[in-house]
Amino acid sequence: MKTLAALNGSARLKRAIDIAGALAGLLLSAPAMLAAAVYIRLTMGGPVLFRQQRSGKDGGVFTLLKFRTMRDGAHLADAERLTPAGILLRSLSIDELPQFWNVLRGDMSLVGPRPLLPHYTPHYTAAQRRRLDVKPGITGWAQVHGRNALGWDEKFRLDAWYVEHAANLLDLEIMLQTAVTILTRHGINQAGSATVPMFVPCEGGERR
Repeated sequence: MKTLAALNGSARLKRAIDIAGALAGLLLSAPAMLAAAVYIRLTMGGPVLFRQQRSGKDGGVFTLLKFRTMRDGAHLADAERLTPAGILLRSLSIDELPQFWNVLRGDMSLVGPRPLLPHYTPHYTAAQRRRLDVKPGITGWAQVHGRNALGWDEKFRLDAWYVEHAANLLDLEIMLQTAVTILTRHGINQAGSATVPMFVPCEGGERR
């Protein structure tokens, strides 16, 4: 069992890696982000960025940043709102690049469970709530084992496994696997779905 000093040292190293990785990510992806911003502005107009409240560590709420991939229209289905520009940005995972800023701010980590909507939190089971014990990440264990092609139960199971086995070497493995996942465009969406299906809870925190 790890000592408190070892845990604190591991946490400090993880944060240092997050800061260095986020700075490098912002620098290296700057040309892609500039091109994406211009592309979105020309094809969809403003705003360029999509901002949404998400749950962070211990259930705290923060504003997640992404490049906008959908046109306005609450009455439309996601498949109708998703633009050709948005499909391209999602397929290349370029829409996620602004989250390096979330990592730099300390809202997120490079690696961790993906941050979900705050109104999901009260419906988690005890096991599912474990995902809130760590900072959410740009990528994670679930993302390199199926990504959005996974069902919610499997995503939560993989998130819980990550929390129980979290280590900096595991994070490095996940980041390397993420590069392969992005290059192969594996698991962008579930079959027959243009976006990630909504989490559907029922009373008592169990899922239907």
